[in-house]
Amino acid sequence: MTPPEAPDTTAGTTPPAVSSCPKLGILRKRGDFLAAARARRQGTHGMMVQARARGDGDPAIRVGFTCSKKVGNAVARNRAKRRLREVARLLLPALGRPGWDYVLIGRPEATAERAFPALQDDLRHALKKLHA
Repeated sequence: MTPPEAPDTTAGTTPPAVSSCPKLGILRKRGDFLAAARARRQGTHGMMVQARARGDGDPAIRVGFTCSKKVGNAVARNRAKRRLREVARLLLPALGRPGWDYVLIGRPEATAERAFPALQDDLRHALKKLHA
């Protein structure tokens, strides 16, 4: 006896839409983080945001993430950075400025526990203040 064939689920479905948002570049070099630290900064309940206009003519938006040991052990720091990465992925392509670098810094006991919509509002508020 042969098993029944699986129903054809591909009929009538469309492939997922390709995002038109620009991909975020990642800051990896210490010098980029230090340059952002010398630039504008805005603190919120859930994070600190540092931002600078690079002025190199490259329209890419770059972002970096950091959490010190004050945030907690490795598990807490990784959770905080995952949440910061997701907030940046959702908001920076629309609200960030081309040619800018952003560094998102986690806060102790706030970044990991803060409600996700509140964390998004924190980044929106910080970007609005930084770009004003």
